[in-house]
Amino acid sequence: MKKTKKTVIQFRCGIYEKKLLKKRAQKAGLSLSEFCLRAALDIKVIEILNQEQVECYKTLMKYSNNFTAIGNMYRKHNPQLTEEVYALAKEIKEHLNNFKQ
Repeated sequence: MKKTKKTVIQFRCGIYEKKLLKKRAQKAGLSLSEFCLRAALDIKVIEILNQEQVECYKTLMKYSNNFTAIGNMYRKHNPQLTEEVYALAKEIKEHLNNFKQ
């Protein structure tokens, strides 16, 4: 069951502020009113990723997985290389986790 919203709240802002709010709402995939409501209630608003960003994310995930596989291959023969490769894979995953947020 969907909640109906019955109360209207208005606020004043400049033309450029309104354009900026509309642009940010559009990037988040929200209406202007929903964007303002979430911002006012301190609800995290996440921007929708564009196609290029999604492709970069997927590429970095592949790199992370490939570095982990390389580390697994050299685990017995070269432990130092394995640790460095694992560290690199972990660093990529940390950046990806930051990217998600």
